[in-house]
Amino acid sequence: MIKLEKKQVKIVSILIAVIFIGSVVALALTQTGNIASAASSSNVGVVEYERILMQHPDMQSLDDQLKTTVDEIKKEFDEKSAGMNDQEKADYYRQCQERIFQKREELLDPVVKSIEAAIKSVADKKGLSVVLAKAAVIYGGQDITNDVIAQLGKK
Repeated sequence: MIKLEKKQVKIVSILIAVIFIGSVVALALTQTGNIASAASSSNVGVVEYERILMQHPDMQSLDDQLKTTVDEIKKEFDEKSAGMNDQEKADYYRQCQERIFQKREELLDPVVKSIEAAIKSVADKKGLSVVLAKAAVIYGGQDITNDVIAQLGKK
């Protein structure tokens, strides 16, 4: 049924991070015209967003809370779906998946916001006007990943 392992939860979290990174890249493209010219600029930072997300101090707690939610919803599904036909089970299963997705978003939102705030704080301290995903940069840029992880550890 709805049994998500920690690895699957992390993969889904990474997918959300990739979407965030894509929006940052899109912003950089609209501001600079192309990624290459942005990366060659001396005031451009780069981060490994996935590594920051995985090392965030709240990720273990988030994973535990999400696992608890999944277990509760699975138990509820097993109890309530016992007398349902296949179509009703499928509909209820989709509802349960949506509830899990909403809970994951609810739990992940503060983590993403704290990462964005830490990136902005480090970028401001270092005088960087743009911070991009390291994976999107072919050459150049100042890697501030460790600084962001350290900033998150202070909070």
